[in-house]
Amino acid sequence: MTDYDVLRVFCAPNGGYGNELGVVRDGSVLPERSDRQAFAAKLGFSETVFVDDPERGVVDIYTPTVRLPFAGHPCVGTAWLLDVPELVTPAGVVGARQDGEFSWIEARPEWAPPRTLRQYATAAEVDALPVPEPGTWIYAWAWEDEAAGRVRARAFPGRDEDEATGAAALLLTAELNRALNITQGKGSQLLTAPQPNNWIELAGRVTLET
Repeated sequence: MTDYDVLRVFCAPNGGYGNELGVVRDGSVLPERSDRQAFAAKLGFSETVFVDDPERGVVDIYTPTVRLPFAGHPCVGTAWLLDVPELVTPAGVVGARQDGEFSWIEARPEWAPPRTLRQYATAAEVDALPVPEPGTWIYAWAWEDEAAGRVRARAFPGRDEDEATGAAALLLTAELNRALNITQGKGSQLLTAPQPNNWIELAGRVTLET
């Protein structure tokens, strides 16, 4: 049996909601990509991370069906778990820091896969959206308080709704070019902040489930 931790990333202030993440701290137990892919499919989380070097933060990220060069909530969660200053992903080096209750990473929006960012007039419209038919990956959002940078968002990845999506938050932050406080899904919270040279910081609360 392969040991792994289960985290919840982008939690609400009360520790609820967020997105589950599996982390195999000793990636050497499954060195082959095919075995990692099979294990990620068996766990069934939206992403599973295999740590190949815990001191340097070298990680390998899988969905149940594909290997990813980068992903938001896996990097936020793994950086928190390992407590390292950076993660090394196939996409590039991800800066990491801890700030009180939030785990922060610094990444580039072009590392995120394309998403359709669809703005609505009010948060109530976003709340009322039905889950669309399978197809285009849609990130639906509206301002809750534009002056304060507060956003209401929901993510529809062509299947069931995604509770918390770091990559889409990076893309929205890059498009708006301002810091955001995003409430996504049923109650997850994501923070972002643009940085020089097209880098973006992304943060959330992380809890350890098992």
